[in-house]
Amino acid sequence: MSEYPFRAQKCSPRIGVDFHVFDGIFQGSRSHILGLFSAAIEIAPHLEFVFFLEKTSALKKISPVFSRPNVQLISMRRSPGPARLALQLPYLRYRHRIDLLHMQYRIPPISLGPCAVTIHDMLFESHPHFFPKNFAKQSKYTFRFAARHARLLFTVSEYSKAEICRRYNVLPQEMHVLHNAVDRSHYHPGTNGAEEIKTLGLDSNDYILTVGRLEPRKNHANILRAYALLPQDAPPLVIVGQKDFGWEDTIDMAGSLGISDKVRFCHDIDDKVLPSLMRHALFFVYPSYAEGFGMPVLEAMASGTAVITSDNTSLSEVAGGCALYVDPDSPDDIHAKMEQLLDDLGLRDSLQTGGLVQAEKFSWQDSAAKLVSVYDNYFSTAAAQPHDALSLEPK
Repeated sequence: MSEYPFRAQKCSPRIGVDFHVFDGIFQGSRSHILGLFSAAIEIAPHLEFVFFLEKTSALKKISPVFSRPNVQLISMRRSPGPARLALQLPYLRYRHRIDLLHMQYRIPPISLGPCAVTIHDMLFESHPHFFPKNFAKQSKYTFRFAARHARLLFTVSEYSKAEICRRYNVLPQEMHVLHNAVDRSHYHPGTNGAEEIKTLGLDSNDYILTVGRLEPRKNHANILRAYALLPQDAPPLVIVGQKDFGWEDTIDMAGSLGISDKVRFCHDIDDKVLPSLMRHALFFVYPSYAEGFGMPVLEAMASGTAVITSDNTSLSEVAGGCALYVDPDSPDDIHAKMEQLLDDLGLRDSLQTGGLVQAEKFSWQDSAAKLVSVYDNYFSTAAAQPHDALSLEPK
């Protein structure tokens, strides 16, 4: 088989996409692949997209775009990472005649052809204390391998690009930034979803919201410490996030601070309900210690909700001058900013207006157009070359 079937057959290039994160917990990389490739499918009918995942029926229900003529959904049984990378994906790429395999974070050790990879962040390098030691150790090897061997390199923020280039000796011109964005049909201001909020026992504009997996890096501990300093009549705090490592400590802390009756933990919020929670929150607080992008901040701003966040990593890149910034290590600072937004309606309105403008700077259509342009350039170059080495050889 030719390494590039599209050259021999004069047909559309076939791009295989590892979509396994769709099968897992709600997280930034899941939102990324859904938003980016939904837009790419529409603007690139000349490319064939082949998605590998387990929940093919569920993906079709997400959007009719995944039923387009240039889309093929291939069932891939959920397996541990090593088996998926070393066995499943190389086999599926061969069987379905894939010209370019697009991965997230890692690529197969022997991929049987060229790969693209999106490395969303390298926080295990810069903030290793927030990650299990075994995860950080294997990620240092597999991410470096991906950066060295993938034909196309992508990331989601200028911050992540700078970190990857610096730590892995990647030339800046080889790394393409595909900013995350939000689905404006879901995340927008207004009154939609007010009844959904009531069914959760909440009132519109009468709760404080944070969204993020329950893990130490998201800094729920200092959110709780700061919230405990607010007056007794403060609105309830709603914490939306699936349980991750260290989640027990977060729930225990609410009890030890004596605020369990005022804190709501929501571990299984549906995709359709989350935008309503964002839209109707009094304000959004997200003092994370480190992010490769910070999707919840953008979702809150696009929903017309005032934001408190950290001035670090990529968060200031996303929020611009349209958020109140805090020191994530200081519960007193977080408390002061929360109290400021509770008391100052004019400040909340100003942040809401500015946040909507800032959110407009991020678009799935723009990122998808850049992705497709990089794909097209790659395939036109590959078609003109007699051979391109397998991706297990360094670029």
